[in-house]
Amino acid sequence: MARFDPEASLRLRALPEYEALDDSDALIARYGLDPAQVIKIDGNENPFGPSPRTLEALRQGYRAEWYPDERQQALRTALAKYVEVSPECVVAGSGSDELIDQVFRMYLGQGDRIVLVSPTFGMYAFDASLHGVEVEAVPLLDDFSFDDDALVRAAAGAKAVFIPSPNNPTGGLLEPELLQRILDTGTLLVVDEAYIEFSDAPSYARRAATETGLIVLRTLSKWGGLAGLRIGYGVMEARTADLFMRAKQPYNINAAAEVAALASLEDAAVLDERAQTIVRERERVSAALARLEWIAPVPSQANFVLLHLAHGDGMSVRDALRARGIFTRAYKSPRLHEYLRISMGTPEQNDRVIAAFAEVGEELAHG
Repeated sequence: MARFDPEASLRLRALPEYEALDDSDALIARYGLDPAQVIKIDGNENPFGPSPRTLEALRQGYRAEWYPDERQQALRTALAKYVEVSPECVVAGSGSDELIDQVFRMYLGQGDRIVLVSPTFGMYAFDASLHGVEVEAVPLLDDFSFDDDALVRAAAGAKAVFIPSPNNPTGGLLEPELLQRILDTGTLLVVDEAYIEFSDAPSYARRAATETGLIVLRTLSKWGGLAGLRIGYGVMEARTADLFMRAKQPYNINAAAEVAALASLEDAAVLDERAQTIVRERERVSAALARLEWIAPVPSQANFVLLHLAHGDGMSVRDALRARGIFTRAYKSPRLHEYLRISMGTPEQNDRVIAAFAEVGEELAHG
């Protein structure tokens, strides 16, 4: 009898690709770098890390031998207070990525169509491939703003629309008028607010608590400095949240992530102050790089900036910066061939980043 063949038995038409970050330790070894001198600004992570209260909570310990609360009661209550909604409108996930996947598992299947903007966060297309869902990508305009009319036309008849606000990697916002026009098509609109704490725009979370066609995703990876602990949450109308709670994986929030999230929310004032520092640094770094003349920063409402390069290309500039111990993000997409994305470091780190770009620019101009 023939043995089970894992490839031949695979139900997926093709395994999706996700353009993940290169491993930092491997890069450090490849370039012979001093780990203490590396500046990692390729992942939109928070350079300040977790808040003091969060670090103390993690040091004091938690019951790793016990399962966490499957109903997420304390966590949902604290998250709800933070975004000013009722706890029954909140569902926590192992990163917002888990909740993106849950949207697909619950509402999308073979032959359904979703709408994205392009370029955008890669996780939506990744999950679409896993679930056999067709993707219609609406290109952003030349200035990376949303093409409102094209998006609304595409949304009509689509099962769902996924839009980050601010968008990754461009940093632009979904305006209220466009949000309303998309909702009026009758589609499910998922707004990913991973970077909302770094913008000057209000969150759509409170609206999502009363709007059946709207789900807002949030995360503690960026604002809370907890990317490595994987903790995110969704805000949605109570009936939808109840369905999510019933369909999610049991015990999906690990004990360390839960204690860290609760402490972070208690330390919100510290995290807000850090976020404002990052915003000021975003504007300072953008202005400094623009003065180099070969770099044109795209206006951003996030903790990162997309840079258009007049010299070289994203990959070559990325490699030149890596050799100097600065890790940035380049893209394989043809549209982003001449772009590089940097997230904000500490003020001291950003001074080094600005100086390194100046050095690389001189090399490219005379090389």
